[in-house]
Amino acid sequence: MLTDLQLAKENQSLFEEYKKGTPPGLDLTVTVLTTGFWPTYKSLDLNLPVEMAKCVEVFKQFYQTKTSHRKLTWQYSLGTCNVVGKFQKKPIELVVTTYQASLLLLFNSSDKLSYSEIVAQLNLSDDDVVRLLHSLSCAKYKILTKEPSTKTISQKDSFMFNAEFTDKMRRIKVPLPPVDEKKKVIEDVDKDRRYAIDASIVRVMKSRKVLPYQQLLTECVDQLNKMFKPDFKVIKKRIEDLITRDYLERDKDNPNTFRYLA
Repeated sequence: MLTDLQLAKENQSLFEEYKKGTPPGLDLTVTVLTTGFWPTYKSLDLNLPVEMAKCVEVFKQFYQTKTSHRKLTWQYSLGTCNVVGKFQKKPIELVVTTYQASLLLLFNSSDKLSYSEIVAQLNLSDDDVVRLLHSLSCAKYKILTKEPSTKTISQKDSFMFNAEFTDKMRRIKVPLPPVDEKKKVIEDVDKDRRYAIDASIVRVMKSRKVLPYQQLLTECVDQLNKMFKPDFKVIKKRIEDLITRDYLERDKDNPNTFRYLA
């Protein structure tokens, strides 16, 4: 395996030299490994966007100059891409899988695409397309907007590039949920929201020092509404949890008033 990796590295260096004589295009890095030395992976017949297909063709031409006795089988499921999204506020570099990049590049030539159009253009199964669309329109980073605006993917949905998307970072990794882990996705969202609620409560209390419950609740909701619609019951549970962790305490004379401790 180590010899295989070393040969792949040398192969890439030769390809970099070969590319200098070709028209400028995508920056492509290919790791060529020998079948039999490595685990096998499910190979899907992905329809690459024109931009990516041209670059793959250049590598094929390069490889044929080295050998005509070997066949290349592309494992797109193992690939990653760095795509620059030109959003209204600023460009953001998106680190995505090859599948996610293929889907995003469809919107270079279309303002709006239906679920069925995306399936047809990518040539992937419904399960694979649902995972891709969920990661890009329903998860943490909403690179795409969908109609209707729900948290699940339906075959009747339509999708658009979210030009208003922004983030404090200029480079973000957009994760693709593993197969059959929809429940885990929901749990992760709930966990992230608990952290956000805890942080909001601590920020408010650190600033105010002493607050009645209703005012604390109102100020937390005002902060959290910018990210998601918080559940009052969850906020109350998080307050109780912070009390057990000695961040807050109840006022001895008025149980509905809290004091900041940490």
